Amino acid sequence: MNQPPLPEFLSREEVAEVDAGLLSAQDKFLTRITLYSLRVLQQIAEAEQQSVHAITDQQIATWIEQDPALQQALTTDASFEQFFIRLVLASLQPLRQAAADLDLPIEALTNRQLVGWFEAQAKQRLNSNS
Repeated sequence: MNQPPLPEFLSREEVAEVDAGLLSAQDKFLTRITLYSLRVLQQIAEAEQQSVHAITDQQIATWIEQDPALQQALTTDASFEQFFIRLVLASLQPLRQAAADLDLPIEALTNRQLVGWFEAQAKQRLNSNS
């Protein structure tokens, strides 16, 4: 499997974009994780030469388990690998929902669109709790 280097975590600009959103601390954390997971999924899709939507859970787990850059980062805690796999898999749910709501393929979602989607979800939750 030809694997590109592990994508970087969010840039300062991307973090600032999330922080500028009207989101709770928990929603900001979830947004950041989802944005980063999207990058990982895009890397996997590129390596597998298929769409993000078509990637299976097993392909995600295998890619993470076999990625040399990630393995180097995970050497300090072996249990983190399984946590990271679950994190990426869990991020598929909001990515799929955002893509469906915005009528776009997952890989076409932008950071701004995802931040906006998380804001809309948070607003909807607040309105339903009122």
